[in-house]
Amino acid sequence: MEPTTHRNFLNERNEADRRVYELLTEKFNLFTGIFGASDDVLGAIESGVDFERRVLDIYQRCRTPNEIEAAFNDLRKELDEKISQKIEDTKSMLLEHFDEEVHERLKVNLAGTQQQLDLISRMFWSLTKFILDGHAEFDDQSLGFYLSKSPINTARTGQYRLISKSQQNVTGDFLYRLSHPLGEHVLESAKEHSTPISKVLFNISDHPARISVVENIKGKSGWLVLQRLMIDSFDHEEHLLFSGFDDKGNSIDQETCEKLFHCSGAVNDHSDMPKEILERLNNESERHIQATISRSLEENNRHFNEAREKLEKWAEDMIIAAEKELRDTKEQIKACNRQTRLATTIQEQHQLQENIRDMEKKKRRQRQRIFEIEDEITEKRDSLITSLEKRMAQRTSKETLFTIRWNVV
Repeated sequence: MEPTTHRNFLNERNEADRRVYELLTEKFNLFTGIFGASDDVLGAIESGVDFERRVLDIYQRCRTPNEIEAAFNDLRKELDEKISQKIEDTKSMLLEHFDEEVHERLKVNLAGTQQQLDLISRMFWSLTKFILDGHAEFDDQSLGFYLSKSPINTARTGQYRLISKSQQNVTGDFLYRLSHPLGEHVLESAKEHSTPISKVLFNISDHPARISVVENIKGKSGWLVLQRLMIDSFDHEEHLLFSGFDDKGNSIDQETCEKLFHCSGAVNDHSDMPKEILERLNNESERHIQATISRSLEENNRHFNEAREKLEKWAEDMIIAAEKELRDTKEQIKACNRQTRLATTIQEQHQLQENIRDMEKKKRRQRQRIFEIEDEITEKRDSLITSLEKRMAQRTSKETLFTIRWNVV
């Protein structure tokens, strides 16, 4: 089938046609740079201006190139105003109504340097400020700190600057990241930090971006626990599992619990946990753990079945290809035997017999190759069975990281 070719015919001698083409070309190029797609141009024009009607009006009432030029300049100015206003309206709508994930995906600049970081970097920065409190002076605007007293021998005192996925090409005596010895010390110290049962007040009202799942529990309080589940089978897996509920007994899902910790919070000691609360937290966390283990097992089984199907297809293809090569060689030997009976000279018979001898050797090698392929298939099947046995011998362990009484304001 011949490829389809599209052509646009432009009457360059018609001033109105030429100006329409120029106007649309400029608008499409403008919005390709902003949005990456020309559909947004059509939507913006259609919503603000009856574009076809305005162009038709220019065709009907303008008779000279000067009139056409003036009319299209007016239209250009009106489009610029309408489209610019649409961009501002859309941005305001995103900032006001959309969740935090939209800000992250659209790279919307929020107020404050720290809020322009990705989530992991923001959490790492906050953790650093907590662990190095008393060792360093921090500047949130520049995302830097001066380390006056080093807690480890492998980190020198001096000016540090945070570097991350969204914070590149920074200046400072030392570049600070997760893999820096000081960063590793911060992470290890945090993991070893004691976490008694506490009351945490989360502030969603002052959060720079909307988090709808947290907004839904604003003004409520309850309990939650975080468990670390480790699964050792064919691979090592680690899961952080939240379980929680509000004071009315409504369960709080994993996503809501996770996003609570995107908000700023104040911590107070709180050791008074009723027995019935502890029992329910234990029951809910156990259900969450068992469900996660079951999903892990199902996922492992799915991977195993996919690997088994691939092995069977590979084995079938290998055997079929080897047997075909052997059949082809046998047919060639038969053909040579027929030619030998019909040979008219000793030299020709001698050459054909040599060919037959070489093909007989080839046939023996091909037969041996089939045996080798079968052995290889058996070896791969044994390896697959071994991996399945490892999955069946699944070992799990769990650790309670913290339990809190939460309240959202």
